[in-house]
Amino acid sequence: MTIDINNESGIGVDETVLLRLMEYNLRELHVSPDADVAIVLVDEGAMEALHLQWMDEPGPTDVLSFPMDELRPGTEETPTPAGLLGDIVLCPQVAETQAVAAKHSTMDELVMLTTHGLLHLLGFDHAEPEEEREMFGLQKDLIVGFQHSERHRPRA
Repeated sequence: MTIDINNESGIGVDETVLLRLMEYNLRELHVSPDADVAIVLVDEGAMEALHLQWMDEPGPTDVLSFPMDELRPGTEETPTPAGLLGDIVLCPQVAETQAVAAKHSTMDELVMLTTHGLLHLLGFDHAEPEEEREMFGLQKDLIVGFQHSERHRPRA
């Protein structure tokens, strides 16, 4: 599995946490170990340009997802085939503002946004109430599971 993380935002982010998060989430969602995904962290100006170009909405947003091979979650018996999941683009500056409002850390916000972006890459959406319940329920389960694994991770 190739997980590329490229921080172009100018904001320091613990990329090792994002890497472990993606490894955890991809395992939990039974995505092939040969699948590829990229995470790009950008500043507000770059995010605003992408938001306008792809969503026709002004202003920077927190996360955008760009699926490639339209892969879907697998099962233990039938994992998702190898392929290119796509790109998750995060804006740490927007995440920081949202984290303050939510009274948690910027890293917690980035964990949530990265998980949210991955679910979009795998075909989940939240346009309809039933879709929203499914996606946000799975998102919460993944984050709680990841946080549990982080608490029990052996320290070097």
